[in-house]
Amino acid sequence: MQFVNDPTHMSKATFVAQFGGVYEHSEWVAKKAYDDGLPADAEALIAALRTIIEASGEPAQLTLLRAHPDLAGKLAKSGALTDESTSEQAGAGLDECTPEEFAAFTTLNETYKAKFGFPYILAIKGRHRVEILSNFRSRVRNSAAQEFREALDQVHQIARLRLEALAT
Repeated sequence: MQFVNDPTHMSKATFVAQFGGVYEHSEWVAKKAYDDGLPADAEALIAALRTIIEASGEPAQLTLLRAHPDLAGKLAKSGALTDESTSEQAGAGLDECTPEEFAAFTTLNETYKAKFGFPYILAIKGRHRVEILSNFRSRVRNSAAQEFREALDQVHQIARLRLEALAT
């Protein structure tokens, strides 16, 4: 898998403009990747970005997790999500929740954030809101350590999907 435009030939500003949204509201990841030296291959770039996150330490990881929006939350209802998140949530039908489903998401979002200190994160591409609600109900019972790891893994999966969309 290759990119249409080889990232190694981009200026830092161009690279960050194109890849800065891969990790939600976390352009610092793209900036560090650029500074570290960019691979042209998408798989190598995915691995490099993941390594940056994994090496960044828990405070930076927690900030990254907290940068994600609630699923079917207030930001989605008000139209204040990033373009990527808007598309992903609409693709899963989260913009078509029944009042009961919206109430369930609202309650689960509040419960989850109170327990873990960051929003529930799931790579939702290819999933339907009923499946997402089921996963949400299950994961809210996890331990803090399990859920921190799972949330980071989901963030990496979201980034992979976003990078694949940028590649040919």
